[in-house]
Amino acid sequence: MRMNLLLSSRTGALLLSASVVVLGGCSTFEPDGGFAPVQRETQLRTGLKAQWLRSDAEQTSARQEVSALLSKTLSVDDAVQVALLNNRGLQAAYAELGVSEADLVQASRLPNPSISFGRLRRGDEVEFDHGLQFNLARMLTAPLVSGIEARRFEQTRRIATLETLSLVFETRKAWFNAVAAKEAVRYAQQVLQSAEIGEELASRMAAAGNWSKLDHAREQGFYADAALGLARTTQAELNAREKLTRLMGVWGEQLSFNLPDRLPELPKMPTDQPDVEQVGMAQRLDVQAMKAQSEGLARNLGLSKVTRFLNVLELGAVSNTSNAALTQRGYVVSLEVPLFDWGSARTAKAEAMYMQSVDRLSQTAVNARSEIRQSYAAYRSSYDIARHYKDEVVPNRKRVSEENQLRYNGMFIGVFDLLADARSQVMAVNGYIDALRDFWLAQSDMQLALVGPPPLSSSAASVSSTAASN
Repeated sequence: MRMNLLLSSRTGALLLSASVVVLGGCSTFEPDGGFAPVQRETQLRTGLKAQWLRSDAEQTSARQEVSALLSKTLSVDDAVQVALLNNRGLQAAYAELGVSEADLVQASRLPNPSISFGRLRRGDEVEFDHGLQFNLARMLTAPLVSGIEARRFEQTRRIATLETLSLVFETRKAWFNAVAAKEAVRYAQQVLQSAEIGEELASRMAAAGNWSKLDHAREQGFYADAALGLARTTQAELNAREKLTRLMGVWGEQLSFNLPDRLPELPKMPTDQPDVEQVGMAQRLDVQAMKAQSEGLARNLGLSKVTRFLNVLELGAVSNTSNAALTQRGYVVSLEVPLFDWGSARTAKAEAMYMQSVDRLSQTAVNARSEIRQSYAAYRSSYDIARHYKDEVVPNRKRVSEENQLRYNGMFIGVFDLLADARSQVMAVNGYIDALRDFWLAQSDMQLALVGPPPLSSSAASVSSTAASN
């Protein structure tokens, strides 16, 4: 229902002054754009700094820091720090904070008044109309709207934190994959070298008539398989390195960054967390974000019910002067009659959106508990597998290799037996590399599960924006 009231200038001035006092504590732009909680949460959980680059000086400083990190052998923390400073997609996600903060500040400000002026002529009489109007309905509902935008701003900050931490753990995983692939290429080259020696020796012995065609064909087949294996591991290394490159946001001359030759060693003991599910649910940011969204929609439902019949109320003053008569002052009432739209559709929409948010929150909580349990189980099992490789499989292959070397020196076995044993030992080491890589990936997955995956920020913001506008 739309109501226009034009009151006396004194009444309008008094009401305007009262509104200024009521809304005097309106929100203002924060110096850091509300980024401090995101930065603090990232520092607390990762020990690294996130930075929102909003000025040329900050961007220049970030480029210099990135160049310094890329100039040395890149550790996993260095790679993550480069991604935090150099990933433009993350910087674009931070810009959503600016959008949300602007909406919050706008919602807390007084609506601008409107001024009208009219000039009418009747014969020799000239009449002037002056009007001052301002939207009282927006002033009355400003606290509700401002509260909705404040909760949406908090939700946007949680989403920004989630996206930051997600980039952290995805970059960690990409780094482990890239280093493991580099290590696998080195061992694949050793296997190919061994196969080349065996194939060359088999060819010479076959030419001398001391080696059967079947045995010669077997050595040739192993050489062909080793060459194919090297090609595949090389391609896998390229793919893993390129994924890390994308996450760090590097290009051009920066592509020559150097990675370590080996993965970090396996920890002596795994992290024991019997209450991991409770700990995870207490700190899952996606669950907190869904709670904030539900609370915001609940407040929006109340706003929709309050403004069901009265959505606009304007106050003002009017003065009518004429060169042929005394000045006229008074008021005019304009009322929009709700014959067709009683606001029920808008209220029903708000109720449906609230119930939808409640159901999504419940499902998010169920999924979160399952993800935490699954990731922790994968972390423990991957540690046990890697530990078994390190303590049992690799040492056993090493002992076998040492015994075969002694037998070769004593001329009890031939060179082909020694080469076959070397290949087996390399395969065991490759298995340990894969197991060690899987452990570090599982650790990153568990850490991400304790935080929560990032939601679709664009859609979430759209839902919140739509809710706030109704």
